Amino acid sequence: MTNYPHLLAPLDLGHVTLPNRVLMGSMHTGLEETKDWNRVAEFYAARARGGVGLMVTGGMAPNREGGVFPGAAGLFNDQDIANHRVITDRVHDAGGRIAMQILHAGRYAYGPECVSASPIKSPISPFPPKELDEDGIEKQIADIVTSATRAREAGYDGVEIMGSEGYFINQFLVTHTNKREDRWGGSYENRMRLAIEIVRRTRAAVGDDFIIIYRLSMIDLVPGGSTFDEVIQLAQEIETAGASIINTGIGWHEARIPTIATSVPRAAFAWVTKKLMGKVGIPVITSNRINTPEVAEDVLASGAADMVSMARPFLADADFVRKAAEGKAETIAPCIACNQACLDHTFNGKISTCLVNPRACHETELTITPTEAAKSIAVVGAGPAGLSAAMTAAERGHKVTLFDRAEQIGGQLNMARVIPGKEEFHGLVDWFGTRVGDLDIALELGRDVSADDLGEFDEVIIATGVVPRDPGIPGQEGSNVLNYIDVLRGKAPVGERVAVIGAGGIGFDVAEYLVHQGESPTENLDLWREEWGIGDPAETRGGLAPEGPQPEAPARQITLLQRKSEAPGKRLGKTTGWIHRAALRMKDVKMMGGVNYERIDARGIHISQGEARENPTLIEVDTVVLCAGQLPERSLADALEARGITPHVIGGADVAAELDAKRAINQGTRLAATL
Repeated sequence: MTNYPHLLAPLDLGHVTLPNRVLMGSMHTGLEETKDWNRVAEFYAARARGGVGLMVTGGMAPNREGGVFPGAAGLFNDQDIANHRVITDRVHDAGGRIAMQILHAGRYAYGPECVSASPIKSPISPFPPKELDEDGIEKQIADIVTSATRAREAGYDGVEIMGSEGYFINQFLVTHTNKREDRWGGSYENRMRLAIEIVRRTRAAVGDDFIIIYRLSMIDLVPGGSTFDEVIQLAQEIETAGASIINTGIGWHEARIPTIATSVPRAAFAWVTKKLMGKVGIPVITSNRINTPEVAEDVLASGAADMVSMARPFLADADFVRKAAEGKAETIAPCIACNQACLDHTFNGKISTCLVNPRACHETELTITPTEAAKSIAVVGAGPAGLSAAMTAAERGHKVTLFDRAEQIGGQLNMARVIPGKEEFHGLVDWFGTRVGDLDIALELGRDVSADDLGEFDEVIIATGVVPRDPGIPGQEGSNVLNYIDVLRGKAPVGERVAVIGAGGIGFDVAEYLVHQGESPTENLDLWREEWGIGDPAETRGGLAPEGPQPEAPARQITLLQRKSEAPGKRLGKTTGWIHRAALRMKDVKMMGGVNYERIDARGIHISQGEARENPTLIEVDTVVLCAGQLPERSLADALEARGITPHVIGGADVAAELDAKRAINQGTRLAATL
């Protein structure tokens, strides 16, 4: 008997039966580009051992012009085939199945050789594509088919043909990017010819006993996108052409609507996939923001799909499926959709990993092995750094005592989780609590530890976090001035007109917290769709609501200020910063950079501009909230060092740059792995 009968049910594809309804969706991790094939193989094999039904690799380029960036990995020769055979053999030895995604980037390719249906430059790339002629189109089709046959030779169980997210095939499908007047453009029958021809020729080349997944854009979220009648028509033609499964793609990369960030409701687009159910005879996969077995089970039980795709949850926990099957769902490390270590790394040219699980993509390098000599270890501070250090040390067999002056674990994660759009942090703190209990870590909460308490431990880890930086503004001691901690903990009333001092991550979070009232849109799909202007592609082309975004009125009038002369929010996450900036703009938040804080009085805050302190202005507000940075809280570490005890200092107590949970968890894990 299982709690997830739909999720764990087998799926018969004819020539092969998958053991469950879980697809590990494609993620570009950057591992293939390292050429360390043992490392790549171990990443996938770990997920195979964890029980996932079918995996899809990151996108492999079919040719040089189609690579997402110069030097992107692909199967271009016999050596590439041999290298990928290392991956597939390891996965099969682990009892898994794996398909290779073939991704032709088209005009999204970050290089001057990019090609597309028409010479229309993408807004997210500086390179205008070359318009393909008939021979050029034939070459792209042939190269994709060749890539599929090489994948089969390399031992893959199938391929996924990437036809969504605004990549090459998608660019032919819509008039937004296809202005052609030949047999590859004009009518929809002509525009979908490329997709059908690729699938048809691929099936002919690989035979019947090979999985072909076609990833179809079900809602483009760009002007001039597909209607749902066109989506259905294409899906039916793709089935006829020989696809085994249709996977769901959501939104083009240039769409100005978030699709996978933490503020997106769970399973926010399953309703789109459900519209296709019953229109085709092959299995249909749904995707995006499905991150727990419960959510996945509900999606399948509701008839929204035959299978669910989860990508980043398998960065957070390779054993997701196994733990669900064993009735241990509460022990699954949660994907919080923060993007910080996965997508942000990818778009910065770094190897992807996971904020929650630093071992993701580092399985061969960051190993957690049993200790040969158990020690007594004190960890002071139960925020993300201290928790990760305590858990890793306990996993290895050390005796760990975890102290915190607060009455609950989580540290500043407890402030993050009250921000509308960051509700996933509740699950992260809960998971930490489960792990602390399972690992038999001695927990001393509500205790202010001194150096006298720590002398008997073999090792002391200081993870005492940060304290707010004093901005030194004349008048900041007034009753109308609050710090962000008191605001987010609900300890003080906040007026209707607010100036937020500091436009880093905390300043943006505080502004988000203060402009919202009532239910968070992240917890209410209808509210969220209205806020971002998402319509029904059956009614409006591309799924963009005709009236555009309709956010609820702001709860307060907010002015966000910073000393730096750059645009506020410029340093936020590479793939999520635009979302935070857009969300606050929709709430009429005023943002100002290059500001000098002259003084605060009962009327508000007096500012000037630039080095010359020009344009003195009074911003009349009821409340001023200080979010002017943090400093390491090192007093306990200093006291220990004064006694000749050298502690390990991690997290914010080490470096207070913003509130970087990614760095804190990574640092805590890596330290404990060495003790």
